Amino acid sequence: MTETKLRVLTLCTANSARSQMAEGILRWLSGGRVESHSAGTHPSRVNPLAIRVMQEIGVDISAQYSKPVQEFIGKPIDVVITVCDSAAENCPVFPGRVERIHWSFPDPAAVEGDAARLAAFRAVRDGLIERFREFLRAHPR
Repeated sequence: MTETKLRVLTLCTANSARSQMAEGILRWLSGGRVESHSAGTHPSRVNPLAIRVMQEIGVDISAQYSKPVQEFIGKPIDVVITVCDSAAENCPVFPGRVERIHWSFPDPAAVEGDAARLAAFRAVRDGLIERFREFLRAHPR
């Protein structure tokens, strides 16, 4: 009997940067052992800088798109990770035994200046990699 993959949903407000990078990073770091999704409480579009900084580490998220969190209500989810404070406050209740985790990352798109904004995207990406490495050690499914 094969064990089912751990199903993880990462949320932020716009599902444009932090949660999109998280979806790609978790898929990459888990080597396919985890079913990784992302959504937003107010979805918009994937930020081109998120795509760019992920390409820098060889992870292509260019085919990902912003999705509303409502799309995942009623679907089997094991873990919900919020990566911004607003999403944590506005996260709907998921039925069943769903582990909730909150990681507060600042919005890199809100940073002023092109060089500083790009650095902020890289910092969030690198922070997510560190957090997901810890997460995967704690969830060895």
